[in-house]
Amino acid sequence: MDNFSIPEDVRRFVLTSIPSVPFLEALLLMRANPAQGWSRDTLARRLYVRDKVAEGLLDELCRSGMAAPAPGMTDAYCYQPREDALRERIDRLADLYSTHLVEVTHLIHSSLDRKAQQFADAFKWRKDS
Repeated sequence: MDNFSIPEDVRRFVLTSIPSVPFLEALLLMRANPAQGWSRDTLARRLYVRDKVAEGLLDELCRSGMAAPAPGMTDAYCYQPREDALRERIDRLADLYSTHLVEVTHLIHSSLDRKAQQFADAFKWRKDS
């Protein structure tokens, strides 16, 4: 394997805006078909996840400004970044992910591991307490 390093701006975007690999997969799936309306059921089938998980992903994508309700459709969403700068960051991440999937996936997982450790650390007994 080469010594590839994820560019700092993309690294920062992943660590601050991409909470999980399924979130990224949903985002990239929607990005690949921006005119398509994605329902919870359709997304669940394409990602091989439960309907409830797909619903949560769609909610997160909307809250993050990466997707919006699909025009003229009920309970469907489409790829629609709220600003051009966000669209450009997603495009850079998509290009990088297509050639360095393992590295990007490891970065996402390292972020999740760190958050889990911080959560666990919050419950450790301290001598001074």
